[in-house]
Amino acid sequence: MTDSTDKMPIPSKMPRGIWMLGFVSLLMDISSEMIHSLLPLFMVGTLGISALMVGVIEGLAEATALVVKIFSGALSDYLGKRKGLAVFGYALGALTKPFFALASSAGLILAARLTDRVGKGIRGAPRDALVADIAPPELRGAAFGLRQSLDTVGAFAGPLLAVGLMLLWQDDFRAVFWVAVIPGLLAVVLLVFGVHEPDHAVSGTRRNPISRANLSRLSAPYWWVVAVGGLFTLARFSEAFLVLRAQQGGMALALIPLVMVAMNIVYSLSAYPFGKLSDRVSHTRLLVIGLFVLIAADLVLASSAHWGTVLAGVALWGIHLGMTQGLLATMVADTAPADLRGTAYGFFNLISGLAMLLASVCAGFMWDVYGASSTFYAGAAFCLLTLILLASRQRPA
Repeated sequence: MTDSTDKMPIPSKMPRGIWMLGFVSLLMDISSEMIHSLLPLFMVGTLGISALMVGVIEGLAEATALVVKIFSGALSDYLGKRKGLAVFGYALGALTKPFFALASSAGLILAARLTDRVGKGIRGAPRDALVADIAPPELRGAAFGLRQSLDTVGAFAGPLLAVGLMLLWQDDFRAVFWVAVIPGLLAVVLLVFGVHEPDHAVSGTRRNPISRANLSRLSAPYWWVVAVGGLFTLARFSEAFLVLRAQQGGMALALIPLVMVAMNIVYSLSAYPFGKLSDRVSHTRLLVIGLFVLIAADLVLASSAHWGTVLAGVALWGIHLGMTQGLLATMVADTAPADLRGTAYGFFNLISGLAMLLASVCAGFMWDVYGASSTFYAGAAFCLLTLILLASRQRPA
């Protein structure tokens, strides 16, 4: 039976557990973004790591999170429990934070980033399933929106807090990283004591969703979406390179995390309007427009490292994310059987993760060998390749 506290009439009758999950996301995002907004600068400026190695670390980290998501949601279904996996994932993320402050080499940074992203991959699907379990059907959309909104507040607050502490402590990266440990641990405590999981009635024989018979039901239109999503990711390498580009423009070290704040603000403001628009216009047409926006972002970022130019490029990057990320997820749902959507998202995430690894390694290599501008020109070239793929096949939205 669902704990009675999950039905408390908090504003708009939203269950208490949804608010708690939202604040868990907010706290963990503050912790993560305090570190991630500074990490590229710390790796290059303090540890002397090359841009190529930054690309390897970031690509492996993001690919790891996407690959782990294939298994965590399915495992929570088999177990009939969500909260335990979510707690484990958040705890894993929180426990990695001290290692960033202690790191003296690329090896420890890589280990911490990979472990942190494994935690993110483990917690993501069970947490979202827990939101769906707790929320009444008539409030489910609002529940996901509330959790995402609070998560986005963390994406703003983390870099802003990092900026303030960097200014206060004369660019002391390690001190800021130690402070980031606190909200991470608070997120775990809040999840353990503030969220009560409903009981699940487990019935029927479970079938392997990745058996040959089930995989054969994933249609050609679905695999076309997977291919497009992979090329999109090749064109959009790790955002660590946006931070490094801002550094080249002579921006004060403590202020550089504001670049990520600006991108997240634009992303959050554009995602919902473009999501609504995608219900009324051709999906392919909107993808094409999103690619042209990303090409514009790459060309702007390639043209100059001046802070104003970088800010304009980052804003375009955020608009592109708002236009395309939710749209690609919708296209996966539209082209996959309802009972295989988890598996479909898993393979989509796997291909996207591998593409992110390849894109970030290539971006780092080009940055080191040919200069920063070449990295963004290469991104624009991959956008053109994706446009050719879209033009090669006419399909319904």
